[in-house]
Amino acid sequence: MSREIGDLMRGARTNAALSWALIALVAVAAGTSLSRGDVLWAGFAVVVAGLAVLPPVALREPLAMLPWEVTALAALPVLGGAVTRVDMMGQIATYLAVAAVALIIAVELHVFTTVRMSDSFAVVFVVVATTAAAGVWAVVRWVTDRLLGTTFMLDPELSEHAIETALMWEFVASTAAGVVAGLVFTLYVRRYAYPTDRVPTEVPEVRS
Repeated sequence: MSREIGDLMRGARTNAALSWALIALVAVAAGTSLSRGDVLWAGFAVVVAGLAVLPPVALREPLAMLPWEVTALAALPVLGGAVTRVDMMGQIATYLAVAAVALIIAVELHVFTTVRMSDSFAVVFVVVATTAAAGVWAVVRWVTDRLLGTTFMLDPELSEHAIETALMWEFVASTAAGVVAGLVFTLYVRRYAYPTDRVPTEVPEVRS
């Protein structure tokens, strides 16, 4: 990538346009999931979109967006989960999407608040946030199964041991994805994506 293109991609307007376009795709993914009856994944897509638009809504500045690369990392697994019906691909999309949620939270804290994290703490924070998000996702599926009779987790064809084993492997996989997300945040977002350079000049005093 040439220096001119790199500088352009760092601009607040171009960055915001790309991020908003990706969020629109996430909204389409939510509608697609809802139309095929996958209410949980549609809800998850809405959560991802909501977190992504939180800075511009809170700051009342449409250009105050996450780096488009971070939005893309969150959008791609959501889109994948919305269009695939293959169990393994769906699980991979879930792990990546959960890690992306933690990555979004970390970047928003780094860019739009006074919070600053060391490299090692940033990795640990994203890993812990990913594991916590995976736990919330498991609780949501369990509650849905208990109240609505769905089989997102409590599959009557599986034994209790099999369900618990599958859940533990989900936590392991989500934690591994969180490690990757933490490294992405530390090695790329903070050092090469220049997220603070993409925030409009009128926003920094809000963060002080």
